[in-house]
Amino acid sequence: MGERTGNCVRWHIIFEGDVQFVGFRYTAMLIAKRLGLTGWVRNLSDGRVDAEVQGAVSNLRRFLMQLKSHPPIHISHYTVTEIDPDPSERRFAVRDGLS
Repeated sequence: MGERTGNCVRWHIIFEGDVQFVGFRYTAMLIAKRLGLTGWVRNLSDGRVDAEVQGAVSNLRRFLMQLKSHPPIHISHYTVTEIDPDPSERRFAVRDGLS
């Protein structure tokens, strides 16, 4: 995954494993804020978690590493797709509801 203009990229990530009912979304928000990332995270109705995270590639990699090493969260698999950045986004949010 390459760098975009201004060193900012946006990743769409689907997480699988023990990722619901373990504080995943709020942990993701805290890690993202600490790393200066923007985006959102939400639960999916099938037990997975969906997220879009934006920032420098090095911080996106740190975001994934910190989430993967944060018990009781257990990520068994995740997929990352690079998508277009949202230049107007200013924060990281937890989205409610199952999609």
